[in-house]
Amino acid sequence: MGGPFPRRLPPAYRAAARRALRVTIAAGTGFYVLLYGFDLAVGATYALFGAIAMAGLSRLPGSGRQRAMLLVGVVPVCWVLITLGTYLSVRTWSAVLGMLVVGFALAFMAVGGPRFAGAATGLQLMYILPSFPPYDPGSLGERLAGATFGLVLLIIAETTLLPEPPALPYRERAARAADGAARCADRLRTAPYTLPEATLRSARALSTGLRSSRVPEAERPAGAGVRQRALAHTGLATRTLLGRLTVLPPPPQGAVPPADAADAGAAAGERAGATRGPDPLRAVMEVARETAERLRGRAPDGRAHTTLQQARQALVATEDGSPAVLRRNAALLEVADAALAMSTAADIAVRGRAADVPAPGRFWYARQRAPRLWWRRLSGHVGGRSVFFQNAVRISLALAAARLVAGIDTLPHGFWVLLATLTLTRTTVRETRTTERKALTGTLVGALAAATLLASVGTDIEVYAVALPPLMLVTFTLGPVKGVGWAQALFTVTVALVFAQLAPATWQLAEFRLLDVLTGSAIGAVFGLLAWPRGAHDELRRSVAVLLRIAAEIVVATTAQIAAGGRRVPVVTAPGHRSLQHALVMTESAYAQYQSEPRGLGPPPVRRDWQAALIAGHHTLWGADRLLVPAEPVVTPPLGRGASESVIRTGDRVAAGMLLTSARMDPTGDTAEIPAPLHALTASATMAADPPGAEREYYATMSWLASLTTDLERLAAETETEAETDTDTESDSGTDSGTDTDTDTDTDTGSVAGTPGPRARRTTEYP
Repeated sequence: MGGPFPRRLPPAYRAAARRALRVTIAAGTGFYVLLYGFDLAVGATYALFGAIAMAGLSRLPGSGRQRAMLLVGVVPVCWVLITLGTYLSVRTWSAVLGMLVVGFALAFMAVGGPRFAGAATGLQLMYILPSFPPYDPGSLGERLAGATFGLVLLIIAETTLLPEPPALPYRERAARAADGAARCADRLRTAPYTLPEATLRSARALSTGLRSSRVPEAERPAGAGVRQRALAHTGLATRTLLGRLTVLPPPPQGAVPPADAADAGAAAGERAGATRGPDPLRAVMEVARETAERLRGRAPDGRAHTTLQQARQALVATEDGSPAVLRRNAALLEVADAALAMSTAADIAVRGRAADVPAPGRFWYARQRAPRLWWRRLSGHVGGRSVFFQNAVRISLALAAARLVAGIDTLPHGFWVLLATLTLTRTTVRETRTTERKALTGTLVGALAAATLLASVGTDIEVYAVALPPLMLVTFTLGPVKGVGWAQALFTVTVALVFAQLAPATWQLAEFRLLDVLTGSAIGAVFGLLAWPRGAHDELRRSVAVLLRIAAEIVVATTAQIAAGGRRVPVVTAPGHRSLQHALVMTESAYAQYQSEPRGLGPPPVRRDWQAALIAGHHTLWGADRLLVPAEPVVTPPLGRGASESVIRTGDRVAAGMLLTSARMDPTGDTAEIPAPLHALTASATMAADPPGAEREYYATMSWLASLTTDLERLAAETETEAETDTDTESDSGTDSGTDTDTDTDTDTGSVAGTPGPRARRTTEYP
């Protein structure tokens, strides 16, 4: 890699050094120009800390240009925060109340996705900075000008200094995956009707490339807007399509699928059991290619989508045939549904609300305006069961308490108290304790170094002015890589050099810094102990237990409705499924935080594949909605007696397994310690028990229940090490990291095909 940093430098140091160079140039230039060029000490302070807050202490995702665009939108927010902090700081009670409200609002921004979460810490600091002496509303103009100058310099630095190569956009990732799906569908149209190993590896790689954890944060479709939701929906539908194609069973012996639509019409009367109408795999191939073109900015005519709809209707109308033919048709129907969902979602992602989408239905968000969509997202996480809400409450209470202590005791440089509280408080008391121990050790070392420097140099400002830029470069290079101890030590010396240039300083400045960090750490530790001290661990277990209990209810209700038949109409989701949607998003957010928290010195006694619970929840919704929510109104006849008894009996067994597993997960109340007895619904066992004359709905339902049993077996298993736990939490409509739900159906988990057929291998490919 070129540039001023040697090629042998590890990647982490290279990235940190580039970031440090941009921060140092922007913050240092603003500080020196305003302090020594215009004699504006207040403006210089805000220019320096504005750049440090938004780039040195925050982690804005994306390339330099993407970060610059985010900073352009942040500037007006900083004006508001500085103004509020300036006027509310004149009285302690108003400052504390403002810290409580603003602190909660900024911390709760994390529900908006990685960009909002990355900017939250910096914005907190922009509000904290004017909340301390001097209480001078008359200097508001200079404060705003200084902060704006520093942020403008940072924006310029982000766009011009050592820019990183842009990451592959999510739309292009989805387009490549759609191309891969087209190749798979084309290969499956001809003998031997299976995918070679190389194609399977390619399909899995393309699917994995759409997972949230494999996509750079700035490229993840995590927003609440229509296009972002639709793009996330496109990615999940494409992954589902790839998964369905890789496990598509070959046609039964004696039933050769049509090579194309023309051949199908001529040969329909000659082949027993052949699928009539357009070739569904050819239609899927054309839709996938059309989707890739649309995502790359072209404007296809949409005829492939219409053809696939016709092929799907032909599959639905096929009632006669052997059990093997019906299973094959059911699997093709799942493939067609996933392809149609991918095509429609891609159209919305490109055209927004101008896309031609029927409403209401699986794409309910296509007609919603941004304020309504954001309200759904925010309101869905207002409650004690949301880890985003828990974190916002914890940090806002800690900041308010820190501001109260600093105001009552009139601690010198009280800003450092809140800075320590903000940056050292963690989501678990164990992590907070470990972090604070390292931070205090580093601060002590830094304070000793700063005191020695201040005592030796005295009031020779030129020395501090010359030493500050290289020290900032070292601080923001080593701090992010070496850890909190190094960061605190170096930052303590850095702020000592800054304040020594603003006013005469003695060695006692280092003493104040150590005292303030100690106070802020103590406050953070107290609130870390009082407010959800175990972080996401208990919340994850509780959320999984609730998820499985609701899923069990849906399994029982769905199998009963399938057996009874009746009139069904297209809706957003089947009645009674909204609670499971909400439980899924709560579990996803808890799981995302759980992954980021350290596990402690020793492993817990039992480790589980938590991803299997999320997969089971998604599969419950996908399958149930797919079975109960048709594309158009239809009257479904009841199943025969034998098929009804088999479906209901199997559903009851699956629901019982969910309830027993839920009891073992729940950290509250009585816990069943005995293993959950699960009866594996293997493909061979299911086929052996097929009642004569079973309808297509029977085979689709049994396939769904078999996949749920596989999920439960994975979740119930106790393993020595955790499985590869990297679930996508997009939930079809942009809910990644669990940030998109409410009790009013804020997900679209019923919009893609249900679950794999009985021949599917259960891997972590499914979100």
